[in-house]
Amino acid sequence: MIEFDLSGHEYIELHSLLKVTGLCESGGIAKLLIGDGLVSVDGVLELRKRCKIRGGQIIELQGEQIAVS
Repeated sequence: MIEFDLSGHEYIELHSLLKVTGLCESGGIAKLLIGDGLVSVDGVLELRKRCKIRGGQIIELQGEQIAVS
């Protein structure tokens, strides 16, 4: 599991999170994977590329998980 700290920010957009954690090479690839239905937030399929991710949420992409704090 990857740990990601918001560092005082209120949220991060889903496509940006996938990029900065290294699960996707670029924001564009992240958007494609989200649009293809491969990403879940707290166990629920998420299709919104700019979904606001806040502390306490768990994101999953192809078996990899990100815990946001």
